[in-house]
Amino acid sequence: MTTIALIVAAGKGLRSGMSFPKQYAEIAGKTILRRSIDAFLEHPSVDNVCVVISEADMALYDDATKDLDLLPAVIGGATRQESVRNGLESLTDLSPEFVLIHDAARPFVSEALISRCLEKLQIGQAVLPTLPLTDSLKTFSDGRITGSVNRDEIVAAQTPQGFAFAHILAAHRTFDGENLTDDTALAARAGIEVLMVGGEPINFKITMAEDMATAERHILKSLGDIRTGYGFDVHAFEAGTSVWLGGIEIPHKKKLKGHSDADVALHALTDALLGAIAAGDIGVHFPPSDPKWKGAASESFLSHAARLVAEKGGIVSHVDLTIICEEPKIGPHRAAIMERIADILKIQTDRVSVKGTTTEKLGFAGRGEGIAAQAVATVRLPE
Repeated sequence: MTTIALIVAAGKGLRSGMSFPKQYAEIAGKTILRRSIDAFLEHPSVDNVCVVISEADMALYDDATKDLDLLPAVIGGATRQESVRNGLESLTDLSPEFVLIHDAARPFVSEALISRCLEKLQIGQAVLPTLPLTDSLKTFSDGRITGSVNRDEIVAAQTPQGFAFAHILAAHRTFDGENLTDDTALAARAGIEVLMVGGEPINFKITMAEDMATAERHILKSLGDIRTGYGFDVHAFEAGTSVWLGGIEIPHKKKLKGHSDADVALHALTDALLGAIAAGDIGVHFPPSDPKWKGAASESFLSHAARLVAEKGGIVSHVDLTIICEEPKIGPHRAAIMERIADILKIQTDRVSVKGTTTEKLGFAGRGEGIAAQAVATVRLPE
């Protein structure tokens, strides 16, 4: 391997105010960590990605990276420098030529910035993306300004910081225990010349809670192709003791008849999502003639449709579901259904609407012969 990205995700992110590490928080349907990983996996000159994590976060990491082809995760240390050292040591058998060390909390690193770093490494051993400072800089003491700093001689540092692998590994080994601010500071301590490339304002580090809101606004701004899909489904009753509706099992004197679990609500939602991206209907993806889907949980159908939206670079913005039946009553179960659908789609509960209605005793639903469901889904895709 020539180039490996080493993503540092072992921190606790306490300043974000969250109850869990911020890198596992979702922004518009995808975790911060996953967005950072994807940026490097999708770059044509990056051969693989290795992530350094906290041992306590293994379950969160596994969930955020499922289905990805990554090098084995590495357990970090007590400091960032120890975590990077552990990650570098894990790569020794692969002996890459270059390593790009990146903070997981910078999810908007661009392909162009990664390319600039790699191009600069062709002529040097270390590279740092930087941004010029625009504000005046002052020194202070005891609440009083004591002087000024020439901002023309100072830049803001970003990641990924790129290195010739052998040189940065040697520097980490030599200066083990010296808690320096970042890897280029350690490189400079080892006498390695650090070259500069232009950073990007959008490559900001998510630190505070307000940064999450800024990040979500940035993503939504890039998803200007707003589409709507409609879904409708009907299932008849048959002998049974419960029905599946919206991903939850509700005790009832009958059950719904169908090849899968006959969750009419999730079937309608699945068709709505598929319609929004012009991907056919549920029968195209899960033919009832295929025995493998007999008795299947319908949440797998809805998850599949949501995954197709994500593969197009989009997000599910909102879903609106109406369940039409005389019984069972939907009201007592509405909150649980909303939460379950939000969990399946990985969106906030306030982006899920669930309503129950009757047909005033008219038609098949009014006669208690079955249940119908209507759904509308709104998705946002890149323009």
